[in-house]
Amino acid sequence: GESAPPKGFASRADAMALPAAGASHPPEPAKNCPLCPRLVAFRSGNMRAHPDWFNGAVPSFGPSTARLLIVGLAPGLKGANRTGRPFLGDYAGELLYRTLLKLGLARGRHDPASPQELELVDCMITNAVRCVPPQNKPKPDEIARCRQFLIGRIAALPDLVTLLAIGRIAHDAILDALQVKKRDFPFGHGARHALTGGFVLFDSYHCSRQNTNTGRLTTPMFEAVLTAIVKELGGAKRS
Repeated sequence: GESAPPKGFASRADAMALPAAGASHPPEPAKNCPLCPRLVAFRSGNMRAHPDWFNGAVPSFGPSTARLLIVGLAPGLKGANRTGRPFLGDYAGELLYRTLLKLGLARGRHDPASPQELELVDCMITNAVRCVPPQNKPKPDEIARCRQFLIGRIAALPDLVTLLAIGRIAHDAILDALQVKKRDFPFGHGARHALTGGFVLFDSYHCSRQNTNTGRLTTPMFEAVLTAIVKELGGAKRS
């Protein structure tokens, strides 16, 4: 049968007028997703150069009972594209996973060489674009093609109440997936948006090496956003 609707909705389909997860909006693409020719070509080159890497559409990571969905931009070439797990193995993941562990949203130990030693608690991590783009820059048409999987991912989380956008592109992708006007909810680090329909969206600058090296994003700034989210949720719910 159909899973329970998100809190505050009579049915799943009522949630932000969001289509229920199904054949037209699967929550995860195939590993060898063919939708974006430029990304497929880049993947093919990486498969030849690094046959031992994951080299595919990176699946979401976390429990299906998550109340928080963290949305990043896209897999890093030597991070998620190599390891097959969002944010794992690149610079941005160090701050993200360290913070999740500190605040009880993950348990175990963060070690890119031993990914099985860490599990997420009450949260899931995904990306607006599931395949690694050249220069870490997906094109607008690629973001649009991948939107169906973000729609499906959101719809497939029955307990979801809160989302965290890691960067402006993720913020815009979430609002597009939820069919919300972007002008009504401008991106800003630390911003909290009560979206029409019951979801709450938080924003953070991307935890990239460039942002942290320049001081645009500091560890306390990032931790403050996640702390506010944990407070919103009333603490992480261990499943």
